Amino acid sequence: MLKALLLKLKESLISVLPIAIIVLIISFTPLAPLTAAERITFAVCAVMLIIGIGLFNLGADLAMTPMGGHVGTGLTKSKKVMVLISVCFIMGLLITVAEPDLSVLAGQVSDVMNNMVLIVTVGVGVGIFLIIAVLKIVFHKDLSMFLLFFYMMLFAVCALLLECSKNNFLALSFDSGGVTTGPITVPFIMALGFGIATTVGGRDANENSFGLIALCSIGPIIAVMALALFSKGEMSQETMDALASYATVQESLAHIGHAILNTVKNVAIALALIVVFFFILQFAVLKLPRQKLAQIGVGIAYTFVGLVIFLVAVEVGFMPIGFKLGQEIANFSKPGLAIFGLVLGFVVVLAEPAVHVLNKQVEQVTGGGVKKIEMMLALSAAVGVSLCLSIIRMIFHFSLLYYLIPGYLISLGLSFFVPKVYTAIAFDSGGVASGPLTSSFILPLVVGACVSVNGGSNAILTDAFGVVAMVAMTPLITIQALGFKAVMSAKVRDKIAMKRILSADDEQIIYF
Repeated sequence: MLKALLLKLKESLISVLPIAIIVLIISFTPLAPLTAAERITFAVCAVMLIIGIGLFNLGADLAMTPMGGHVGTGLTKSKKVMVLISVCFIMGLLITVAEPDLSVLAGQVSDVMNNMVLIVTVGVGVGIFLIIAVLKIVFHKDLSMFLLFFYMMLFAVCALLLECSKNNFLALSFDSGGVTTGPITVPFIMALGFGIATTVGGRDANENSFGLIALCSIGPIIAVMALALFSKGEMSQETMDALASYATVQESLAHIGHAILNTVKNVAIALALIVVFFFILQFAVLKLPRQKLAQIGVGIAYTFVGLVIFLVAVEVGFMPIGFKLGQEIANFSKPGLAIFGLVLGFVVVLAEPAVHVLNKQVEQVTGGGVKKIEMMLALSAAVGVSLCLSIIRMIFHFSLLYYLIPGYLISLGLSFFVPKVYTAIAFDSGGVASGPLTSSFILPLVVGACVSVNGGSNAILTDAFGVVAMVAMTPLITIQALGFKAVMSAKVRDKIAMKRILSADDEQIIYF
């Protein structure tokens, strides 16, 4: 266990170190100067982040992934489709409520939409689309056609939202789809899909094991758009003041203590809901041996401690520093802000816990056909470009749809030219890339820049929000481009091999 923990800590160190180094180097320049206290706070929180991600990743391997796998396998073997559907809906709702990055997003728009109403609405969206995703696996349906249909439905609801002059909620709705697929959701849902796909079997089992994250990202967007039709759609001055307070790093022990207690309570409630429901399934259906349950129990403990440390580090250090960096760099140089976004986006995905879970499972399922390093490079490039484009949109104040409509058209178009497993992986990657650091470091950075450049509450809703949606969209193109490259390379190799066979002279042929 100690060896596994040290390996996870080493991985998280490699992940977080680039971000920490970039921020600390910039803090000594006129671009975004920080005080000595802010640098120390950020450095301490970076160390906490390394420990938190390491513990969480170990906990995901020991608990969240096995739990999802056992639920998927056990319920599928029971051959009770209605039980499978009911459990998937409840688990989809519960794991969404447990997602820390959804709570972070909801807290930033609390006076526009009630926190719990927004979270439950998103949870219902995930639950419904998790049912659709599971039925797709059970009945061996094509993911591309599902994606095409539901994205058409999504943009139809989007048109209705614009018709009702609720465009302030457009970016928030798309962001809601991105933040649902975080460190708790991804390991569980991916393992659930893998368990169901391998139990159902078929020649497309590997392909069918992906795509659940993709579909579960669509449901919340449609659900929040529907909710937006009944919301007021303006951000008050109180929320503006709260957002502005992010720029001040809180150094008091009282604030840190409050952050720890509040995080412990929220994480405990969220994980307890999942654990209680899992043990109900254990006694009713699964009947796992005690050794497996003991391993899951240890994993849950690691997950709990890791998430608490991670979220405290984010609240105390990363969120306020992100907001201040956005403000300072925007004041100094707008082109510099876009370049900084490109560089930061390239490395920030390395620190997303769920990305490592996805990359590992992709390499396993594809038998090494898609390497972890290839996935990581494609995701890093996508997130860097998306953050740069988001900052450009914020500066020039134009609609998010100018990016999303062409982006999704390209993504869905590519799905007809690449192997289906690449499409499934790509759409899963989009949800996974937009994890906790995106909502708690990147989003505050863009909000801070928006306050500096555009000001005003409506500008934040329309221009700053949407960055999570961009981070979720661009991997759809880069990962499928990776698949397209693999297809073309295979065709070129086959053509060269055939040419060599046809050009061989008769003397090289051995007759028996």
